[in-house]
Amino acid sequence: MNDPYIGRFAPSPTGPLHAGSLVAALASYLDARAHHGSWLVRIEDIDEGRSVPGAAEGILALLDLLGMHADGEIVWQSRRKHLYQAAAERIAEHTYPCGCNRREIADSRLGVAPDGAAIYPGTCRYGLAEGRSMRSLRLRVPEPGYDVISFSDRFAGEVTQRLTHDSGDFVLKRADGFWAYQLAVVVDDAEQHVTDVVRGADLLDSTPRQVFLQRVLGVPTPRYLHVPVVRNELGEKLSKQTGALAVAPGDETAAIDALVQAARFLGLALERPASLGAFWAAAIPAWSVLLVEKGAAR
Repeated sequence: MNDPYIGRFAPSPTGPLHAGSLVAALASYLDARAHHGSWLVRIEDIDEGRSVPGAAEGILALLDLLGMHADGEIVWQSRRKHLYQAAAERIAEHTYPCGCNRREIADSRLGVAPDGAAIYPGTCRYGLAEGRSMRSLRLRVPEPGYDVISFSDRFAGEVTQRLTHDSGDFVLKRADGFWAYQLAVVVDDAEQHVTDVVRGADLLDSTPRQVFLQRVLGVPTPRYLHVPVVRNELGEKLSKQTGALAVAPGDETAAIDALVQAARFLGLALERPASLGAFWAAAIPAWSVLLVEKGAAR
């Protein structure tokens, strides 16, 4: 018998919810409901410098309007810094201070990781050079030959990375003083007992780092399912930077239209329903059918 399902949707409040974010929200919600599980909402505002005032509240209001209601209280990363500090202290023997700036890392010519992050060359791994001060905190990855991380994604199948080749020692605390996404998301998923992470495929390449960090921290690794990302006519992932328009349904008709569009993008063959209730009544079993067709059932 499977353990109780706990899923989550974790938007960053850098702007209003757009079509790409709605696809990720819908997939996570459908997967939770199809498995008779809990669906949590977490506001990932740990990067407070990029958070837009009122964006989080707008996202939460929109989710409610669309009929996606969270089970339990909303969690805000900006209020959980003590948890990230405690986690970093627990694994202090695996971390070290780094004095490198972005240009120096880029100039190392090691290139970029699959997710676009610069690969760290290990300059400060054995201590800061004289005259250098700490800019960031990094996690030491295993030596080559011991650095292979593999996990099974419910859509993508087996995913494997060599951390020394694909990321190098990665940041846990940034030069601006904010905790890094990789640490915050791992700590939060563990603390909230998340069993299943459903999110966009743009985050697939960062998952091996999270799996490694879970192992270092001694916390469970959730099941993962990464859904395709919505792209614009230029092939760019929809985002605030690429001009993605906000999902802003003014009434139930517009709300249904937005949900149907997102559902069809995910591959659900749905007729347009007459009400929000009818949409959910059709979409949840349709998601279960899709999982069976893709061999992605939990």
